[in-house]
Amino acid sequence: MESTLKEMRVGASVLDMDPKSTVGGGVEDVYGEDRATEDLLVTPWTISVASGYTLLRDPQHNKGLAFTEKERDAHYLRGLLPPAIISQQLQEKKLLKTIRQYQLPLQKYSAMMELEERNERLFYKLLIDNVEELLPVVYTPTVGEACQKYGSIFKRPQGLYISLKEKGKVLDVLKNWPRKSVQVIVVTDGERILGLGDLGCQGMGIPVGKLALYTALGGIRPSACLPVTIDVGTNNEELLNDEFYIGLKQRRATGQEYYELLHEFMRAVKQNYGEKVLIQFEDFANHNAFELLAKYGTTHLVFNDDIQGTASVVLAGLLSALKLLGGNIADHTFLFLGAGEAGTGIAELIALEMSRQSKVPLEETRKMIWLMDSKGLIVSSRKDSLQQFKKPWAHEHEPVKGLLDAVKAVKPTVLIGTSGVGKTFTKEVIEAMVFYNEKPIIYGPLQPNLTL
Repeated sequence: MESTLKEMRVGASVLDMDPKSTVGGGVEDVYGEDRATEDLLVTPWTISVASGYTLLRDPQHNKGLAFTEKERDAHYLRGLLPPAIISQQLQEKKLLKTIRQYQLPLQKYSAMMELEERNERLFYKLLIDNVEELLPVVYTPTVGEACQKYGSIFKRPQGLYISLKEKGKVLDVLKNWPRKSVQVIVVTDGERILGLGDLGCQGMGIPVGKLALYTALGGIRPSACLPVTIDVGTNNEELLNDEFYIGLKQRRATGQEYYELLHEFMRAVKQNYGEKVLIQFEDFANHNAFELLAKYGTTHLVFNDDIQGTASVVLAGLLSALKLLGGNIADHTFLFLGAGEAGTGIAELIALEMSRQSKVPLEETRKMIWLMDSKGLIVSSRKDSLQQFKKPWAHEHEPVKGLLDAVKAVKPTVLIGTSGVGKTFTKEVIEAMVFYNEKPIIYGPLQPNLTL
């Protein structure tokens, strides 16, 4: 105990010890953190952390003015804080009032990120209690602007940056991350951030924001989350010429060099965090997204939100709609406007469900699903020029350019939009759907920032 207290005084954190070995006779609580015994008379989360000045600069355990008198004595905080004791609820009220005074979404985003950097628990309480108001601030749509201006608003690093400079040393880089009990990793290479294109290293805002949702909406401890950006360069000329750009100023690596770094990362993650760590691929370009998912889907616990996450939500909505309409999913014909990661991912999951219900081979159920990209209906005559992930959806049909003409040609019972192109679901398109179906199922564009 004496040696432990000595570590605490000099600012050494012992949170990364075996979670079952508690400090000072405490026991592990339901969140995997130490719960104090009564004789220690301090809050649960401040048992095994640094004290004094260092504690106030540890966002995971800092409580600001909410530290009680006993806690201030126990953790050598006397004189380091103003004398007032302000509850977390009152702090939350004050911060929400301040954030609401900002006129620009990016100002609100910066305020929220600064709060997360100094008082993590207050950040999540504020977000959870005001999720409808603040979700668009910490994630889409505001996070898109934040990524575009990340170099300018950058103050304190969040997450882990792994660049080509670290090739051959990725495991060592992972070991630099202070929190060892990582359960979820969200990783991006910044090539296709929302619908904004290649933002390179500045794409870090996406994994940071996504993992905030894991905690606020999914209940995952922040200490179990790791945002990662793989920096292999950027093809964005504006960023390459920006003196404030925070990433590698070189053209984006491709081919063997790219996949070698990704493979080293995937291998190092499993070696450092074990078999059960979840890796979410986020905002990778189509050609890499599908290949990475196929390559590591059988060796790692992985998923791609754009391909699979959106698909699961759409399928759930579709099955719910069928409860009102009656019949089976295999009775329907589908037309998608958009053939990127979301469109093809949703289409594949629907085809799998159709195959499961009807006992018909997957190759046959795919024929009931039609996709359109920026060049028109995906048909067999275009197969040689199509990207690999679009080829399963190239059916026999004459070329069709416009959505209205495609509706008339295919006569779908379900129309799904996964394109960011506006004003495509026109009155004429909806009227055509109603003409061919008494009760059509229509999903408006699902991802406003998605490009074809």
